[in-house]
Amino acid sequence: MSNVPAVEPMPPGVVSLEDHAAHAHARLDDNAWSYFSGGAADEITMRANRTAWDAITLSTRVLRNLVGGHTRVNFLGTTLAHPILLAPVAFQRMAHPDGEIATAFAAAMQGAGMVLSTQATTPLEDVARIVLNEPGRGPLWFQLYLQHDRGFTRELVRRAEEAGYEALVVTVDAPSSGARDRERRAGFQLPPGIAAVNLAGLPPAQAIELHPYQSRMFDALLTTAPTWADIEWLQGITRLPVLLKGIMHEDDARLAVDAGAGGIIVSNHGGRTLDTMPATAVVLPRIRDAVGAGVPVLVDGGIRRGTDVLKAIALGADAVLVGRPYLFGLANAGAMGVSHVIRLLRDELEIAMALCGCATLADANSDVLFK
Repeated sequence: MSNVPAVEPMPPGVVSLEDHAAHAHARLDDNAWSYFSGGAADEITMRANRTAWDAITLSTRVLRNLVGGHTRVNFLGTTLAHPILLAPVAFQRMAHPDGEIATAFAAAMQGAGMVLSTQATTPLEDVARIVLNEPGRGPLWFQLYLQHDRGFTRELVRRAEEAGYEALVVTVDAPSSGARDRERRAGFQLPPGIAAVNLAGLPPAQAIELHPYQSRMFDALLTTAPTWADIEWLQGITRLPVLLKGIMHEDDARLAVDAGAGGIIVSNHGGRTLDTMPATAVVLPRIRDAVGAGVPVLVDGGIRRGTDVLKAIALGADAVLVGRPYLFGLANAGAMGVSHVIRLLRDELEIAMALCGCATLADANSDVLFK
C-alpha cells in the first residue's frame, strides 16, 4: 500500500472513545474544535443522541456455548468483518495533516467501511487508491451533496465510479446548515490551505436579486435544493447503489424505498442541522418497521461504545456509522488514532455479545434488550 502514514504514538491513558474526545479537545484549536464537536443551536439533539443509547439496557444471558462466534455481517452483497463504518466527515486535514489519507489507511487495516465526504480535503481518487488494494478492507462509499449544477454533479459521480467507489451516500437532510452557535461564537473559518478539493471548478450558483420582502432562504438558497426528482435523476446516471442519509420519518423511509434507494441511513446529522429532533436510537425501530426486513438500514448519532453497536443491531440496524469519535482519534494520533477507535468499538462489541449470549449478530434481536 502506498502513501502509508507515519506511525504516531497514542496519548497515554486513552482507553475509550470519550478519552479520545478529551485529548482531542486539548490538541485542537478553538476554531477546529467548534466545527468538529459542535451541534446546532442549544445542542439538545446532539446530547439526546448520546443519552438515548445510555437509556437502553441490555439483558445478559449465561452458560451458552459461544465458541466460533464472530462479528461478521452480510450487507449489500458483501460480507463485512464487523458492522462498524466511518461516516463522512468534512475537512479532516483541520484535525491532522494526513487527513482522509490517514482515515482511509486505518479503515482498510481494520476492515471498516469508509464513506468519503464530498467536502474532503483530499482528492477522492487518492483515497480510493489507499483502500481498494487492501484485501481485508470494508466497503468504500462516496458521500454526495447534490450540487446546483447537474453537469458538475454528473462529473463528480463519474469520477467516483471510475475511482472504484462502491456506492453513493446522498445526504438529504441538509438543504440548509443548522444554526451552529458554537461555530459562530468561535468565528469559525477554514484555515489557509484547507478546502473541499473535490468541488474545485464548481460554477457559482446563479445570483438571484431579492426584493426587500423576499427570503434569502426560501427565495434564493432553496431554489436549488434537491428534491425526490433529483434522486430519480441521480439513479438514472449511475450504476452504483444510492443510499439516502438523513431519513428520520417513516413516510420518508417508504418514499426512499419507492424511489429505489439501495439503503437508508437513520441520521439527524449528528445534531448539526435541526435542533430538538429526536435521537436516532428512538427513531431507528420505527424506520425498520416501516421498510421491513429486506431493506438495508444503518444508523449513526452518539454511538460511543460497543454496547451501543449491539443495541443498534438489536433495534433493527444492519450496521452503524461513527463520525466524531474517529475524527478525535485522527487528531490524537493520525492513522493510529483512527485505528484505535475502530478497534475499541469492535473489542467492546465482542465483549457485549459474549455477555449477552450472542455468538453472532444474527442472535442480537429484541430479546437482547431488557424490557
